[in-house]
Amino acid sequence: MAILRFSLPVLVHIALLLYLSFADDPTVYYELKVSYLTVSPLGVPQQVIAVGGKFPGPVINVTTNFNVLINLHNELNEDFLMTWPGIEMRRNSWMDGVPGTSCPIPPKRNFTYSFQVKDQIGSFFYGPSLNLQRASGGFGPFIINNRIVIPIPFAKPDGDLVIMIGDWYTRSRLDLMSDLESGKELGMPDGVLINGKGPYRYDKAFVPEGIKYETINVNPGKTYRIRVHNVGTSTSLNFRIQGHNLLLVETEGHYTVQQNYTSFDIHVGQSYSFLVTMDQNATSDYYIVASARFVNESLWKRVTGVAILHYSNSRGTATGPLPDAPLDIYNRWAAMNQPKSIRQNTSASGARPNPQGSFHYGSINVTDTYVIRSSPPVTINGKRRATLNGLSFVNPDTPIRLADIHKLKGDYKLDFPNQPRKWPAKMSTSLINATYKGFIEVVLQNSDTRIQSFHMNGYSFFVVGMDWGIWTETDREQYNKWDAISRSTVEVYPGAWTAVYVSLDNVGVWNLRIENLDRWYLGQETYMKIINPEENGYTEKSPPDNVRYCGALRYLQKNIKINQTEILSIKLIFNNLSFTQI
Repeated sequence: MAILRFSLPVLVHIALLLYLSFADDPTVYYELKVSYLTVSPLGVPQQVIAVGGKFPGPVINVTTNFNVLINLHNELNEDFLMTWPGIEMRRNSWMDGVPGTSCPIPPKRNFTYSFQVKDQIGSFFYGPSLNLQRASGGFGPFIINNRIVIPIPFAKPDGDLVIMIGDWYTRSRLDLMSDLESGKELGMPDGVLINGKGPYRYDKAFVPEGIKYETINVNPGKTYRIRVHNVGTSTSLNFRIQGHNLLLVETEGHYTVQQNYTSFDIHVGQSYSFLVTMDQNATSDYYIVASARFVNESLWKRVTGVAILHYSNSRGTATGPLPDAPLDIYNRWAAMNQPKSIRQNTSASGARPNPQGSFHYGSINVTDTYVIRSSPPVTINGKRRATLNGLSFVNPDTPIRLADIHKLKGDYKLDFPNQPRKWPAKMSTSLINATYKGFIEVVLQNSDTRIQSFHMNGYSFFVVGMDWGIWTETDREQYNKWDAISRSTVEVYPGAWTAVYVSLDNVGVWNLRIENLDRWYLGQETYMKIINPEENGYTEKSPPDNVRYCGALRYLQKNIKINQTEILSIKLIFNNLSFTQI
């Protein structure tokens, strides 16, 4: 294969072009490597995916409208793609990092993700999108701060803390994939990790000696913003801090009406911000708990993560039983009250100086309705597969927009049904043919036996309704058309539905999927293709110069290597450019 080498003058020229392209807004540059690391979070040595040598990976910390360059080196012995759930990638699905839009990064190669966090704020995370890799790590937090001229709708916290929770298996990811391929369920996880570490030994029967646990250090009387992300495989978790209230203030990029909770359910792929005031006495440390939810909790007791909240003046270790989880497991209506209580703070500004509530989504005419049903796995062509509307998605060999530009035919069809199919399930590369500037209603109907999280790349949507049973048109009468929360990942209870409104203003090809990794792996996903028929280069970016090729276009791929001296030169160029934050 040909290897392109760039001289330093050429690299200077590239950097200056990037500067001219991004001159209106600041640019930040990250150099990250994904590699294998051996750790023992639950007492069993196992291989995980580290980012920048860390598990979980480092925080990517930027500000609204920043341009972000992330040069990602794949040091694994397998293909890799990084995706950025909740980051809207305006006009730029080329950088979305999922198989339908991006060719994978081969082993020992690199790719520079280049995108702008346009008009966004909030708490997000990044993670792999291929082959259950997120079940082995590769994830980390992504924070987008308000611009200085846009105040946050609460007093500035005394600190900002990140807590990443998720169920965890000690079996290897390859074993998990093999189980799914052979028709098995993944079964009960072996535990829950908090920031990549196992539980504090709160119970000798469930936690062996020598487990490393997370300690969160705080000062008495101070208030901290705690950003919590469920980056696990498939388990909904209840998050709580012994003796402390959780004041909800933000979820996935939008400020909420502020409400106190004693515990909070966080489903796979979801992110929340809470304000927590350290207003308790310091006779001892306090438990931070993330335990399995919506399962047989007596059998799943070991699926509990425990960290320690340590006051600087604490006089003893945490002892005694963990704080109780919610007791509504047999009252399904009560369980749904919490997500229904989340409301958008319509008086708060976010990324722009105008109030977010000025977007009157409830008065916009709906142009299309899609009822999307997820069903339990079935056997299709001898393989166990999961479906949406009777279709189990097969990723195309060539990413969708690359296929379009190069006029390739047959890799996909724009025939995803807007209602559940009544004929036998099948495997297909079927996309939603969405209309640019349309305003659509999507009803997510969960006919599976487990709670699921749905995510939409490239967009936030308004969560207007949620209830038990089969959705009918009369259910629109109960929709919240005034202050529904806008977010990118929403739970759908088993035997229930969730309805969302989406304004299709972001041109490109965007992934709609189940965030539960087992169902995602088995095919519960599709894509929305949104094209401006009058495209003039403004509403959709052209393929980047560093676009990777694969499938029918693999012959176009040229491998580029830049040595460390040249990388250092680029960094120096960026560091010496003068950027002004707006």
